[in-house]
Amino acid sequence: MTESTSVTGSPLFLSAEDRARVEEVEQLARGGAGSLERLVAGLDTSSWAVRRAVVAALARLGTPAVSPLCDVLRHRRDNEARLAAAVEALVASTGAVEESLEGLTDSPSAPIVCDAAQVLGRRRSRRSVPLLARLTVHPDDNVAVAAIEALGRIGGGAAVDALLAALGSGNFFRIFPAIDVLGRCGDPSVVPALLGLLADPFYALESARALGRTGQDAAVPALVSLLRRGNDALVRVAAVALVDIHEAQVQRFGGARAVQAALRSGPGPDLSMLGRRLAQAITSADSAERAALARLLGWVGGQDAAAGLLRLLDGPDPSVARSAASALAELGADADEQILQALQDGDSARRRVLLPLVGRRASAVPEVMACLEDREASVRALAADTLSRIGDTSAVPVLFQRLMDDDARVVQAATGAIQSLGSEQTETLALHAARSADPRLRRAALRIISYFGYPRGLEVLLSAMRDSDERLRDAAIFGLPFIEDPRAVDALLTAATHESERTRAAAMRALGQTEKEARITSTLLGGLNDRDAWVRYYACQSLGKLNEEAAADAIVALADDDAGQVRVAVVDALAHMHTESAMTALRRAAASTDADVRRAALLGLGVARRQDALPVLLEASSSEDAATRLVALSAVAEYEAPETLPALLHAASDRDDSVRSAAVGFLATRPGVPATQALVSLLGDLTVRERVVSALALPMEGRLPGLLAALDVADEVTAPLLVAALARMRRADARAALVQALETSSAAARRAVVPAVGALGTLEARDALERASLRDEDPEVRRACLVALGK
Repeated sequence: MTESTSVTGSPLFLSAEDRARVEEVEQLARGGAGSLERLVAGLDTSSWAVRRAVVAALARLGTPAVSPLCDVLRHRRDNEARLAAAVEALVASTGAVEESLEGLTDSPSAPIVCDAAQVLGRRRSRRSVPLLARLTVHPDDNVAVAAIEALGRIGGGAAVDALLAALGSGNFFRIFPAIDVLGRCGDPSVVPALLGLLADPFYALESARALGRTGQDAAVPALVSLLRRGNDALVRVAAVALVDIHEAQVQRFGGARAVQAALRSGPGPDLSMLGRRLAQAITSADSAERAALARLLGWVGGQDAAAGLLRLLDGPDPSVARSAASALAELGADADEQILQALQDGDSARRRVLLPLVGRRASAVPEVMACLEDREASVRALAADTLSRIGDTSAVPVLFQRLMDDDARVVQAATGAIQSLGSEQTETLALHAARSADPRLRRAALRIISYFGYPRGLEVLLSAMRDSDERLRDAAIFGLPFIEDPRAVDALLTAATHESERTRAAAMRALGQTEKEARITSTLLGGLNDRDAWVRYYACQSLGKLNEEAAADAIVALADDDAGQVRVAVVDALAHMHTESAMTALRRAAASTDADVRRAALLGLGVARRQDALPVLLEASSSEDAATRLVALSAVAEYEAPETLPALLHAASDRDDSVRSAAVGFLATRPGVPATQALVSLLGDLTVRERVVSALALPMEGRLPGLLAALDVADEVTAPLLVAALARMRRADARAALVQALETSSAAARRAVVPAVGALGTLEARDALERASLRDEDPEVRRACLVALGK
């Protein structure tokens, strides 16, 4: 398996001279082996872009280029750029390079041997593992380190054995890189050796870091022990390591509690002491360590943990403050008292952080209500949101006072909180406020009356309809459709002929919320001819909402309206109708030069789901405009047609991230084995890999058979990802599939699935591991099983 090398950068970033030289290189590459001498001579060109083109050309030439490139490493070491380019070409070469490179390792020159080891490692050459293992005891430390790093890239049982042997070399120049590489290899068998080094003060810190990078829960008890007995430096490093293990377990299995369980395993006094120990370590920690300590404090809990986390909220690093806030939220009742005290004593900045952490206890209401008087509008708005979340209706009268706040955000938050809380007092308070002399309070009260649809509020709304303030009329018009009284509709029909264009537009919009009847349809049809574009817009939109198909021809007549918003409303309205003229107009609009109209038409065609519209949508999914591609893709995803899956798969590699993300999302919720196969095929794309794994973890129909089939042919890259998807499902059938995967054809898949089966902790899983440890034909699988079984 080789690392790929791009051929050239975008020509937009090349000078005219470089572009000409790159084209010359491409011409030489087409000449084959006859151009080797000139291509090799180009390795030391001063232009990075041209040099990269030379590297790619030599890599494509394969075996014929290997010997000249090795000669560069052996004999032409006077130019660092040339050497680096030769190494890159050998790494990416499509030819057989291993034998020639292995020959270079006999050189008496340490730098030559180091380059050869680097290339073999980056090519992940398994056949070279025995040679690299011998190089780990080379007299030159640089060669040994290069071999250690190469073995780390290759991985596998034999490579791990050689790396473990390096730990016993007694040479700290080799032991330190070996520790680092072993931590990154992901092999559970390295944990005991790394645990053994924790007792050595010289290697303890690096070993703890490496144990964290292994992601293995077998390291958790020893790391937790370090928290209790280690010095500050060890505590900080162990905290980061434990968080690393937790994150790795979540990544692999979708959920993990091993670290939390180990932290809370001691008696109460021990937990209290551990909380104090973690809090003390914060003082000398860097940002990453503080964030990790915050996570651990949240898991440990207790008053000391809460106090330590509160101190972290004021730090300069926002990521640490966020970690501390999340940890405080996990503490729940343990932190309530201290949070409320800090809320009472804190300034606006502290309150902004603390208010989202306040729990749902009614006892917190007084402190939160006090924050409604804070000088910062953002704090007042957060306080209103928090009162809504607590759900105590005693806050409603105080929230009504905030409806006259000078800041619109606060008014909106207070209105939302009142609507969320309800209460028996709300109607009386709202009706009283709707008669206030303050227009701000009246408008907010009208919105509340409208939201609840209070029948007693009709007179107040009708009164506001006669007011000279347009915003008051708007608020009243908005609420009339929600009151079941014929007088409400009468008022809307009257408002539809008002002299104010804004009032007419508001009435047209509100009529779309009523029931379909002749006089309403007639009024809306009249609105299509209004001189004001927004009146026409809302009239058209409301006819669509009411699905008034008889109005289709009148709506189509506005397709060429001068106002863009009206043209969009036409398309939106036609999408609700199923007449042939509506569909014809939508197809025509899908080819519009107006991007908004085109996208609205595509959405409409998608809603209709007519088969004859699919070609139009498929064509639009290849548009130059990313927003148009996204809309078309959303419509295509609604079809059950043979063309749908290829279109989604193609879009998953789109140059725009939002389109890629949407395509993966549509594939994620698509049932059937073919959809699973499509997702599996995307695992090689790093830009969507994590999204794809999350998508595969959704337990759709056909998912398990598709994943098991993929595991049968999985390689070392895809196997862990497929196993992670199965483990994240956390369902009985997925757990059974993990056990079943121990017998899959791919050795890489069997190696990957062993830790996941071990994590199940069931008798069935243990029996399966026992059988595999005795019978599996792959020695690495057998060894992994023994490690998982604790043998």
